[in-house]
Order: sequence, then C-alpha cells, then structure tokens
Amino acid sequence: MTDAELDFEVDPEDLEGWAPATREIGGPSLVVDHLDITYRVFGGKKLGTSDESSGRRLQRVVGRRSGHVGAVQQVRAVRDVTFVAHHGESIGIVGINGSGKSTLLRAVAGLIPPTKGSVYVAGEPSLLGVNAVLMGDLTGERNIMIGGLALGLSRSEVQQRMDDIVEFAGIGDFVYLPMKAYSSGMGARLRFAISTAATPDILMIDEALATGDASFREKSKARIDEIRQGAGTVFLVSHSLATVQAICSRVLWLHQGRLVMDGPTEEVCASYKEFVQSLRKSRSLAKKK
Repeated sequence: MTDAELDFEVDPEDLEGWAPATREIGGPSLVVDHLDITYRVFGGKKLGTSDESSGRRLQRVVGRRSGHVGAVQQVRAVRDVTFVAHHGESIGIVGINGSGKSTLLRAVAGLIPPTKGSVYVAGEPSLLGVNAVLMGDLTGERNIMIGGLALGLSRSEVQQRMDDIVEFAGIGDFVYLPMKAYSSGMGARLRFAISTAATPDILMIDEALATGDASFREKSKARIDEIRQGAGTVFLVSHSLATVQAICSRVLWLHQGRLVMDGPTEEVCASYKEFVQSLRKSRSLAKKK
C-alpha cells in the first residue's frame, strides 16, 4: 500500500472555530439502494515480439485469459452500498484512494449507470470536482456564461451574478483571460463559484476545496451553509479530515467499495483515522523486515 493510497490531512489550524451549521433535517433527498458499480477493464501483458505470427497475435488480442492483451477483468468499484440522505444534510465521504468515493458520486450524479441496485434522487444533482471541465481556450467570462446556462440560469441571470462569481473566485481581471492561463487554484475557485451560482438540490464536491487557502475555504463553507439552509443536500469527498469535520454533520466511510461505517462525523472520523494510522504502522513494519 503506497503513501498516496493512505493520503489524508489533518489541518485544524486552517479551520479553527468552524463547526457544521445546525438546521432541521427534512425528508429524503436521495436513496441509494444496494448499489453496485462494476467496471470492465481491458488489457494485460504487452504484445509479443514482431516475429510473432499474425494469427497468434490476433488470438492474444481477443483472448479472454487473465494476463493477456484483450483480457477482460471486472473491478467492483462500489459494492452493495445502501444509505438515505435528507434535505439539509451535509455528508462527508472518506476512505483511502481507490475505495470508490468518486465513483459513488458519479453514480449519484447520473454519470455512471448502476450495475445493480438503484439510485433515487429528489431534485437535480450537481457534481463539482477538481477535474470538472472548463474550456481552457475560452476566457473565464465565457466559461461563467456557459456554466451558468448549463445550470439552468438565463443569460440575464448569469450577467447579474457575474460580478459576484468573479469576486467569490478572487480572479479579478483574469476573468478576461483564457482559462489556460489560470493557476490550478484559480481554476478550482472559479469552478466552485460557478457551480454554486444557482442553488442546487444536491451539491457533490469531489476534492474541489483542496486547492483553496483558508480564506477561500471559509467562504466555501459559508456558501455550503447557504445551500443547506435552502434545503439542499451537500456531499463532500475530501482527504482533509478537518474540512470534513468542519462542514459535515454525518460521514460515510468507504473501503474497497463497501460502506464500512455511516454515522456522526466525530465518531466516524475517529475510527477512520485510527484505521489509517494502523495501516501506516503495518506498512512501516513490513518495510523493515
């Protein structure tokens, strides 16, 4: 197990005094019922040498045995996950890399069809991730307009909110430059500002706060609180346990695609932190042998 797989941060100094906003929880906004997501992965060993006959080469390409080029392997990214989210909840999702967190969000957003099980959504989900696509050759201004229209805002509504979006993202006159001239932090802030320009029914944030500084994270938390006050539901995937504890009142812990724990933030984060520290200790001992 690598450092990347075990990566998570505890940065309370950036979030001192934060606490999840309290509000009355409403009815169900999302039901995930025995959800399975299975990927089919193609590939295996490299092709043979150039003197290999075309017949043998074709046989290897279409072969089904594990370890051959063209072999199909099934990867169960999400395994029999069931939970119910409610209007007004802010829910964190934690787990080491490869545990199925992003896959789960993409399934909820309707970007990946379930292999088994069902996802029922009351409203329109909006997925905000670090890799959310903005067009690098277009200016920030044009991306704001396109993103706002995609959220269902009219052209005049986007224009009315343009200054607020630019101010929230803190990009200043860079709004008139192509997005490819932006730093990763500027791009992440603008994606968040665009995605929350209209209050979504369900906002899903996949590591998109990781590149922001403490000031931006504070503004982001305030915006998330506004969404929750409007009866929205927020999901947050983050390696920063302090961010999860500051924003979320409930946490889902995924491991190897399975839902290990679902409960209050402090309880789940404490168990997850202990688990990761145990894995790190085991790995360290294994290296010494």
